[in-house]
Amino acid sequence: MKAMILKAHGEPLVLSDTGRPQAGPGQVLVRVHASGLNPLDGKIAEGKAAHAQMPLNTILGIDMAGVVEAVGAGVSGFAQGDEVFAMSGGVGGNQGSLAEYQAVDAALLAHKPKAASMREAAAMPLIFITAWEGLVDRAGVSFGKKVLVHGGAGGVGHIAVQIARAFGADVWATGAPASRAAIEALGATFIDYTSEAVDDYVNRHTGGEGFDIVYDTVGGATLDASFRATRLYHGHVVSALGWGTHALAPLSFRAATYSGVFTLLPLLSGKGRAQHGDILREAARLVDEGKVRVRLDPRRFTLAAANDAHKAMLAGDAKGKLVVEVD
Repeated sequence: MKAMILKAHGEPLVLSDTGRPQAGPGQVLVRVHASGLNPLDGKIAEGKAAHAQMPLNTILGIDMAGVVEAVGAGVSGFAQGDEVFAMSGGVGGNQGSLAEYQAVDAALLAHKPKAASMREAAAMPLIFITAWEGLVDRAGVSFGKKVLVHGGAGGVGHIAVQIARAFGADVWATGAPASRAAIEALGATFIDYTSEAVDDYVNRHTGGEGFDIVYDTVGGATLDASFRATRLYHGHVVSALGWGTHALAPLSFRAATYSGVFTLLPLLSGKGRAQHGDILREAARLVDEGKVRVRLDPRRFTLAAANDAHKAMLAGDAKGKLVVEVD
């Protein structure tokens, strides 16, 4: 099969002929139609993501959508011809999706939403799982909760806004002025973080009480700001980017709580993989109900042009998720 191989950090991926995998016990062999790109893919390629544990001479690509080619021993629930999607590999030495075929742990897979194209389905897994684990599994989002999403126009952010609204929460989202229209189109109240201080927007939107849930998708100083924006006593802060050194005193002074999200853990450890499959079944349901839709960059890339897709991602000017069309 054809695949894009990471031969050296900081160098273009190499289009190569390599052995086609087989579906082992508990695995499904998928004919890959589309591979969704994430910022982590670019960091791995540059050698700046040691935590992803991805060696050289491997195939990158974390997200995937495709068609079942064959099922291995012990697999139920999937059959040849099924359309599926998953956060399927590309870290921890697991083969990624920038290839014509991929053998995937069946626990990671879900049937593709009927209302989504292959490109849309391939763009969703990592960002949806990250958003869901933070809002639902950690923070217990529910009807009437006041939710603040930092970076509401970003990959995880725009999905988090939609999930929170699907649960009946009232949602606010921060962004730069250029992202106002995108955030408001999702049904969230826009907050311009460049012109309004944390204390000011907390006072204006919550009467100084703070938000029930604050989801930080940005990290750094934004996580510090999250500690000051959460509700007294019962507030909860979630972050998908808890890097760096942070003072917890502002959180403690509000008697609030914090959770971190590390979406790679099931792929790295082999534990909890069925949770990913379960979450993607929820994703398919919400997409088919018209409650969640992923925003795609309009540019199209073939497998041979995957390096161009990586360049576009690293340039930081994408208008939505970037996807490589493998088939």
